[in-house]
Amino acid sequence: MGGVAIFLLPWTAYLSVSLPPKHESVHWDIVWPGLDVGIALAVAATVYGLVRLSTNLPIFAAIAGTLLLCDAWFDTLTSQPGNELAWAAVEALVAELPLAAFCFWIAFDAEAVAVARRFVGASAPSGPGEPTG
Repeated sequence: MGGVAIFLLPWTAYLSVSLPPKHESVHWDIVWPGLDVGIALAVAATVYGLVRLSTNLPIFAAIAGTLLLCDAWFDTLTSQPGNELAWAAVEALVAELPLAAFCFWIAFDAEAVAVARRFVGASAPSGPGEPTG
């Protein structure tokens, strides 16, 4: 992993000077919906992990947060100047970045989240015929 990290530095420098500033993609219509499906699945897995108190919760939340950051990055950097960029920036600042931060907080503090979730579930009033506690 250290070797990969070291190799990526000159590779990134090379790409920054060699890639064209403009590129058309033949699968543009698949890339964005695919990323959004990935985000939806990761967020759904995070919710599942919260509800089920899964030991995989930190993994699910970290994946969701990472995908949300990637979405904000690519939305803003691939937007046309003007209205399109303004909307991408608003979406990033109001939705994607705060939700990513929340996901990373869950991933970082999953044990406390699970304890709080258990506490809320234990203190909820039970209905008729349901066991208490």
